[in-house]
Amino acid sequence: MAPDYALEDGGGKTHERPLIIRMKKRVIAIFTGNRAEYGLQYPIIRAVDKHPDMEYRLLVSGAHLDPNFGSTLQEIHADGFRVDAEIKIAMDAGSLFATAQAIGSGVLAISQAFAEMKPDLAVIYADRFEGLAAVIAASQMNIPTAHVEGGDLTEGGALDDSVRHAMTKLAHLHFTTNQQATNRILAMGEEPWRVHTVGFPAIDLISEGRYAKPDEVRERLGLDLARPVVLFTQHSVTTEFDQATAQLMPSLQAIEELAGEGVQVVLTYPNNDAGGRAIIQALDAFGARKIKGTSVHRSLGRSLYHGVLALARGAGLRVACVGNSSSGLKETPAFGCPTVNIGSRQEGRLRGQNVIDVAYQAGAIRDGVRRCLFDEAFREVCRTAPNPYWLGDAGPKIAEVLATVALDQNLLRKRMTLRGEVRDGWFR
Repeated sequence: MAPDYALEDGGGKTHERPLIIRMKKRVIAIFTGNRAEYGLQYPIIRAVDKHPDMEYRLLVSGAHLDPNFGSTLQEIHADGFRVDAEIKIAMDAGSLFATAQAIGSGVLAISQAFAEMKPDLAVIYADRFEGLAAVIAASQMNIPTAHVEGGDLTEGGALDDSVRHAMTKLAHLHFTTNQQATNRILAMGEEPWRVHTVGFPAIDLISEGRYAKPDEVRERLGLDLARPVVLFTQHSVTTEFDQATAQLMPSLQAIEELAGEGVQVVLTYPNNDAGGRAIIQALDAFGARKIKGTSVHRSLGRSLYHGVLALARGAGLRVACVGNSSSGLKETPAFGCPTVNIGSRQEGRLRGQNVIDVAYQAGAIRDGVRRCLFDEAFREVCRTAPNPYWLGDAGPKIAEVLATVALDQNLLRKRMTLRGEVRDGWFR
């Protein structure tokens, strides 16, 4: 597409030979529907905002607008970002029917926002149902769509793989966090020029030290840093959402036993997925018991969450991340923080040497946490192991592609690289 521009001099008069050419900035619509997703997108929003040839439009939806999950819209405002559209999607976090309904209502509401914004490109993250609604809306409106974190695997029953790969096939540009993910996208028949291996955006902020410092963590969470600390988050497994409470109970039993041994445990709410409401009810009941050393929080926010993980870097401090959140695999290596990954939800996802996988068994969870906190040989491995998601400057890399990619029919017309030739049977 030809660039839009104005031809004028200082007096506002037009000339056959312009004195000043003012290029129209590209408008980049960025969608966020979840607290964790926003924390990962922050470096991208910041890089787009700083780029001289682009301006962002931020669409906020999902759990950001739900007070039951901490109303993280306030965090976005505190970071200094302008919210251009608040898109309410009704979701009771109780059933897959509600999820399907939310996707449909999301497509309607997000497409209306896109129609009003008229963005040049849209940026959508990862594998959540809100993001799927956004990708459907953008791609069907011929808005070139960039998908971040495609090509990953989570084969443990959360429906994430199906959603993520569907988003990949609808999107026009792909920004992956690791080479394995890039290889999978290429194996799905995507053209190589569309795929960019940039690393994990959240590590941009971690590498800059943009997180709460130990004194702030101690004061805000009431922790004694001389005692071990566990950061716990457990989400539902979507294909097993009716088992969410049963799968959580061994974790709570292990946490209670560890608290009795002097371990401090910070528990946070899950995502607003099917089964999430049942987990919240169980967490609230657990919190109401006021077990010494434990506290339940709707959301910590990115800075405080990373601040707790960063305690693992402190000399003599003992910290572990526990649960089944992807942050336990993708973000903890940057801090050298030991992790206990519970159950099947993250099955197949790339992980570092700092992760211990355990089943939904209280004894296995308790023993895994003890190893993370007190096994000095394993703790040293966690501190020194390579980070499989670290490439550096993911945000600026993404912004540069968004600013320079040609906005033409070649971008919109996707071509499958796999021809399916038959050679003595189906050729792969």
